[in-house]
Parts: sequence; structure tokens; C-alpha cells
Amino acid sequence: MHLLIVTQYFWPEHFRINEIAEEFVKRGHRVTILTGVPNYPQGTVYPEFLADRQAFTSYKGAEIIRVPLVARGRSKWRLALNYLSYPITGSTLGAWRLRRTHFDAIFVFQLSPVTLAIPALVLRALRGRPVALWSTDLWPESLAAVGVVRSERVLKILGAVVGQIYRRCDKVLVQSRAFVDSVTRHGTPPEKVLYFPAWAEGAFETESGQVATAEVLAPYRNTFNVMFAGNIGDAQDMPTVLAAAALLKSRRDIRWLLVGDGRAVPFCQEFIRANQLEDRVIMLGRHPVEAMPSFFAGADAMLVSLKAEPLFAMTIPGKVQSYLRAGKPIVAMLEGEGAKIVEEAAAGFIVTPGDASALAAAVARMADLGEDARAVMGRHAESYGKREFDRSTLLTRLETILSDLVETHPHRRASAVD
Repeated sequence: MHLLIVTQYFWPEHFRINEIAEEFVKRGHRVTILTGVPNYPQGTVYPEFLADRQAFTSYKGAEIIRVPLVARGRSKWRLALNYLSYPITGSTLGAWRLRRTHFDAIFVFQLSPVTLAIPALVLRALRGRPVALWSTDLWPESLAAVGVVRSERVLKILGAVVGQIYRRCDKVLVQSRAFVDSVTRHGTPPEKVLYFPAWAEGAFETESGQVATAEVLAPYRNTFNVMFAGNIGDAQDMPTVLAAAALLKSRRDIRWLLVGDGRAVPFCQEFIRANQLEDRVIMLGRHPVEAMPSFFAGADAMLVSLKAEPLFAMTIPGKVQSYLRAGKPIVAMLEGEGAKIVEEAAAGFIVTPGDASALAAAVARMADLGEDARAVMGRHAESYGKREFDRSTLLTRLETILSDLVETHPHRRASAVD
């Protein structure tokens, strides 16, 4: 099978779509990726890409076709232009560059914006190939949740666009069971919608306890370290996280380690400075996903947080699977699907989103538990992660879904008759 992957985000940006491309190549499939230029999450194009574009035209045996787009920047206007640019350049320049490329199926990795699926639908119309879309972020709900769009009229228009996109896909895969109702509410036939969760990145497949701690964490080995890893943005509700850290300022045995980058970093830096938390909250910046197990090894507990929004209650943050697989206890400022997983796994404590006092109390309680009790939570987490979110099992399922789609698609049947 020759799989065309349509995704606005791809290596050297860190997303699970990189692993899908790599694994499908390993399984003997040909893979081509239609993507943009790397600029997530900093908002500027990666300097290493600008220095040598040719070095980013292939990945683990997969061919990469890149189209220009407007970098995200740090403002809402730049983000809007970023969202608009990839669908336009992907549907025009991308389709032109792929004009001589044969492919059997199209797979869309859909984060924000959902409109990044438009190039896939253009190619579906031009080439008659089936499209499967993996929805990991609901639109337009996510725009309303983070306050990017507040107009009910605009949200209604965007909802109509989303409905058109979903209905034109041959399959819509959703990362959370709670997404199913939203997708079908937009008019997608239920038989087109499949539950397909994420998994822990391949870097976390090493057994817990067998990874050396990152050297950069050496100064913090004598404190209880609660670690947040991943995108530091609006959805993660950093004001509440930092307010909780401020409430525990007197606890010199507790440190908060923030690993990652994102649009809320300037706010975090200013809050830390203004509240004299420099010794309590440590911002460690962005690091390659391959290095994350060594960072997790230096954490006593992992923190996952989302704002109190109906959409986020339906979402399973991608970091949850990695936290579980790493065998670490979890402090979850979540509700809904994400909280349910942590509860079912018996892997940690859950607090109501937006409640800084409750979050501070949960972190303090976790610190006071002792290593043995935390180790039990960690084993529960690892066991649950292996059972429910096994990478190899899920990728085999995806391979089957796409292969069946190719075999049953009218274009394939017509070709067989001819």
C-alpha cells in the first residue's frame, strides 16, 4: 500500500504521526507526507530547517513534500493566518507536486485546525482515493474553549464547514469515545466513525526503572519533583498550575519542573519572577521526545492539566498515555475522559480543573505519601498503559482499517473490473 499522509505538523515537530510514518515504512508500505514547514510550538520556523531544507525531505524512509505556510507566531492573527495558509498551499501547490505520485489511500492527522484536511479532500476529488481522518481535536469546540472565537455566528459557520469535511471522509477515527457524539452531530454517519486512541511514544517502550535520569535534573535530586511535560499553552491552564505552586511556596521540599514550550511560556516566566518562585518552579525548555524518558526518570510524579471546558472533559491529553507507560504516579487536573483513565488505572490523584487550592493539596499529599505508596501507583499506571494503549496493537489496527478501506473503495473495485 502507498499511503499519503496529510498533516500540517510533522518531523522535526514532535507528534505521533511521525511514528505512524516510520512504522508503516517498516511494515513494507510506501509512505509520502504532505506537510508544511516546521514551526510548532515556538511559532518561528526551525533554524536548522532554514539552514538545510534538503535534510528535511525524507524521514525514516518516507518521502516528505513540504509546502509553504505562515508561521504561527505569538499572536492570534498570526495563528489565524497559519491556520489558513496550509489548506490553501496544500490544496494547490501540494496537489501539483503530487500530480505524478500514485497513492492508494490518504490518512489525515487532524490536530487544530480541522481545515488542514482540505488538501486531502481536494486530492480525493481529483484522484478518487479514500480518506481516513484521525480527529485528535474537536472543532469548532476547541476554538471556543480557548477563547480564540467567541462569536456564536462564526462558530456556527465553522461547525458547518467541519460537518462538510467529516462527511466527505470515508472514515473518521476519534481519539476519545466522547468525540463520537460530536462527530455524528455534524452529520457524519455513525458507521463511518471509529474509536482509535493514542499511545505512548516509542521512546517510552523501555521498561520503567531502566532509564538514567537526565543530567540537567541533577540539582533537583533532593526534592520531591512534580513534572509537567508537553505543550505549555492556553488549554493547559498554567495560571492555575502556577497559583498552586505559589500556594506551596513554603514547601521547600517540593519543586515544579516544567518541560516544554508554547504560547504561555512568557506568562509563566513573568509569573515566576513576580512571585519569586525561581527556586520552586523550574522551566527546563523544550527537548527532543527521545530524551523525555530520562526527564521522567527524575520526576516523582507527573502533572497533566486542562482548563474547565466541556470540550476538554471529552479529551484524552496525549501525555496521559506517556505518563502511564513511564510508570509514574499522576496528579491530574482533569475531568471527563482523561480523569476516568487515571481513576481506572488507580494511578494517582484527580482534582477539579481550575481549582488551585485543590491542586496544591493534591501535590502536597503526593509528596507526603512516601516512595513505596507512589511506586504502587506507578506500577498500576504502567500496567494499565500496556493493556489499554499498546503501540504495536493500535498501529496494527490502523493498518487493517486503511487496508480494508483500500480494498473496499469503489475506485479499487472499478480498477479490478477494468
